[in-house]
Amino acid sequence: MKNIKTSAYTPTEFTIENISDTVAKISAWPFEIGYGITLAHPLRRLLYTSTIGYAPTAIHIEGVTHEFDSMHGMLEDVAFFIINLKKLRFKLKSNSDKESVEFSFKGPKEIHGKDLSNSQVEVVNADAYLATINEDAELKFTLVIEKGIGYVPSEETKELLNDSKFIALDAFFTPVREATYDIEKVLFEDNPDYEKVILTITTDGQISPNEAFQNALEAMYKQLSVFDKITNVRNIIKTQASNNELESTKLLQNIADLNLSARSFNCLEKVGVVYIGELALMSVNELAGLKNLGKKSLDEIKNIMESIGFPIGSSKLGDNRELLEKKIAELKAQHEG
Repeated sequence: MKNIKTSAYTPTEFTIENISDTVAKISAWPFEIGYGITLAHPLRRLLYTSTIGYAPTAIHIEGVTHEFDSMHGMLEDVAFFIINLKKLRFKLKSNSDKESVEFSFKGPKEIHGKDLSNSQVEVVNADAYLATINEDAELKFTLVIEKGIGYVPSEETKELLNDSKFIALDAFFTPVREATYDIEKVLFEDNPDYEKVILTITTDGQISPNEAFQNALEAMYKQLSVFDKITNVRNIIKTQASNNELESTKLLQNIADLNLSARSFNCLEKVGVVYIGELALMSVNELAGLKNLGKKSLDEIKNIMESIGFPIGSSKLGDNRELLEKKIAELKAQHEG
């Protein structure tokens, strides 16, 4: 006879499959029936609307007064030049939210995205075409590139301009090209009606799919935090789940389950690292400082730990850190005994 439930089952498993630098599949299970779409649908929306990216918001072209102008010696009219410019995907190399970048080109030249990469910015789609100028032409322009989310029309970016010589641009910040989800049936405790959520995320290269997913999760948590003002339910859930969370993840499993190369595994084994959680507790410097651990092994371990959701040096463990340290100590003590 089945027991009557007093709460929905909390999913315990997840995987991250990095298909390429710009495509990843993130799976989580088992969800009670109907809970999968409850989670997946808002996450998909947040991936599009809350993922941080970079975009040009304004441009000044020397000798040009408006976007419907033309420029001597350039094949494209200014309007088509701007259309091509919007297709370029930028990354700021500094930690600033805004940069004003100057460019200058002399003809004859066919200009592509890679020609705009410099010490301030990187153009991700390096082969994207921008413009062609002839032998007696010189193209000089200043581009304002900003960090943001979603889409901001030129009417709004224009209000932020302090210089009338600049042309305001529509800003397409989101680096997520596509976000889809599938809900599959999965067998759990002899019940075939549980669900597995599979999110497929494709970015334009400004950020990785994993970073985009983290942005969406952070946005969801922040939106829900408004309810912290009227109830402490979040803290109650956190306390009740902390013990189960550690036991249900891979953190208390042997490092052999990471399928490391023999060189990396042997190095960790020799310095006494037994459990995956020990790696999650390390900083990058602590891991790099392990005896005989080379750069190749370091990179391998970092990549694998990131793929299971516990990047080296991250603060993801939060309040569970002390609990994990205690459990690992207990397990080692039992093993030694």
